[in-house]
Amino acid sequence: MAGRNIGVAVDFSSCSKNALRWAAANLAAAGDRLILIHVKGSYQYEEGVAHLWEHDGSPLIPLLELSDPRVSKIYGLAPDRETLEILTLAAGQRGVQVFAKVLWGDPARKLTEAVHKVPLQWLVVGNRGLSTVKRVLMGSVSTYVVNHAACPVTVVRENMLPPALTTNS
Repeated sequence: MAGRNIGVAVDFSSCSKNALRWAAANLAAAGDRLILIHVKGSYQYEEGVAHLWEHDGSPLIPLLELSDPRVSKIYGLAPDRETLEILTLAAGQRGVQVFAKVLWGDPARKLTEAVHKVPLQWLVVGNRGLSTVKRVLMGSVSTYVVNHAACPVTVVRENMLPPALTTNS
């Protein structure tokens, strides 16, 4: 099924990069849009025009703009080289369009809201593999999203090694 909006929750940690790799290698197909969903705690400490997007989030940011440090700074993003390489390979090898969207607020709730607002047909989130006790005390974004999102959700564990995208087409 082509033409889907596939969301991937990213905070640029190794866990979220694993989820991004998995989504690019196993889920994304030609014609799909791979949309990075980045949730920040508060817009109040952001520079620039972030306050304009506090309720609905930023507009969709194309990969070309996301790759430009001057533009990504406007949105308060700082994607690392590894993330940009994963996205560039996904766009080139899988034929997907790549975008990012920045939201402000509670990550679990904002990811769940993004399913409706973007809209997303699939959501991929990383899981740090917290113990049961830590999950109870700290809560779990992935558990909340699985239980509340109105679309299929894939949770990629940090220790899952997804197949790599190759540089040969």
